Amino acid sequence: MNVLAIDCAASLCAACVYDAAVGRELGRSVLDLGKGHAEHLMAVIAEALKVGETDYAGLGAIAVSVGPGSFTGLRVGVSTARGLALALKIPAIGVTTLEALAAEAAVAFPGRAVLAALDAGRDEIHAALYDKALVLTYGPAVTTLADAVAMATEQSLVLAGTAAAQIAASAARTFDIGPRTATADIVTYARLASAKGEGERPKPLYLRGADAKPQAGFILSRQQK
Repeated sequence: MNVLAIDCAASLCAACVYDAAVGRELGRSVLDLGKGHAEHLMAVIAEALKVGETDYAGLGAIAVSVGPGSFTGLRVGVSTARGLALALKIPAIGVTTLEALAAEAAVAFPGRAVLAALDAGRDEIHAALYDKALVLTYGPAVTTLADAVAMATEQSLVLAGTAAAQIAASAARTFDIGPRTATADIVTYARLASAKGEGERPKPLYLRGADAKPQAGFILSRQQK
């Protein structure tokens, strides 16, 4: 089964095609935009399909990053994933940015518990804790730096995400750190979605209110939520 993965959770507008049967990426397209995901996402998807030598008819599922992340970017990505899934009559599968970052950290440091943490500003951190088997044991939730430091120190966790260095510095000790980015590589979302299989329709994971208005044309109605 070919899976199309979409990620607009941070500055990247990314898509890839992944052959779940053999665990191989077939093609990708990634733009570092910052803003403007709505204007570019369909072209990015088209390029990924072209590089992957397939088309919409060859897809068996859509994977999408659901956040936490950019309020507007998440709406763009999730709306597009759900729209494509509906039109193609295939499942859309959501993957959080935190579980994707934790999965990448676990590849670098296997058999270790991981705290994935994103700097959310306003002295807040968006965090999720995963055990040695990558089973979620805390979050995703909004926490303070002090609480994140306490969690990390008590269990000697591997850190991942944009708040990893901040947590390590505040704890004044050395931690093993995986990816320090706001989102994972696009193929990670495809791989995790393939392992999950079909579930509830994805929706954006907002851990606090919006800082900006969503881009026109990508607003989910109350009925869709």
